[in-house]
Amino acid sequence: MPYPRDPIVEPVPIESLRPTQMTVGMREVEDKRKRLHAQKGKKMGKFVGGHMIPVVWGPKERYYIVDHHHLSLALHKEGWEHVLVTVISDLRQLAGDAFWTFCDHHGWVYPYDANGRRRDFSELPKSVTGLKDDPFRSLAGELRRAGGFAKDLTPFSEFLWADFLRGQMKPKIVEKDFEAALEKGLRLAKSPEAAYLPGWCGPHD
Repeated sequence: MPYPRDPIVEPVPIESLRPTQMTVGMREVEDKRKRLHAQKGKKMGKFVGGHMIPVVWGPKERYYIVDHHHLSLALHKEGWEHVLVTVISDLRQLAGDAFWTFCDHHGWVYPYDANGRRRDFSELPKSVTGLKDDPFRSLAGELRRAGGFAKDLTPFSEFLWADFLRGQMKPKIVEKDFEAALEKGLRLAKSPEAAYLPGWCGPHD
């Protein structure tokens, strides 16, 4: 997702960043950790510097992440304490409901839990360390990488796919046999039932 860049040169503590979603795919977080491990020396600094975290500057001078939640958590788990951020909007003048309403209308917040149920904005975690696992989000991410659907600029598009998959198979298959779930997901992704989803690339009549 492209964002206007207004970088904050001074590093920001990762734990101070406020998530705008409730879950991540922990399998995907672990995959990003492996990729971080593969970076050596200067390459690591270049990689992190080239992946600034897009944020909204909100009430009480807090930074709210609008993308790269998985990367932020992976960096934290790897022992990184600070990241560079890029401000896509300065909303410090807004407070409470006005702030969240603005973010909601711009697709900058996704307050849905691991069961796909919408929750109150107040229930969003206060740090990336509070993000919960949604196995279907991991499945959606792997499905995209396997060619099940195309990368799309729609906000939180992979969560939309996760919710679709959640309605098509039981959580047990994703947790117990991820490869079987991915195989089933690839079939479902090409079906007409998924045609409304962003990045759908199934066969046309």
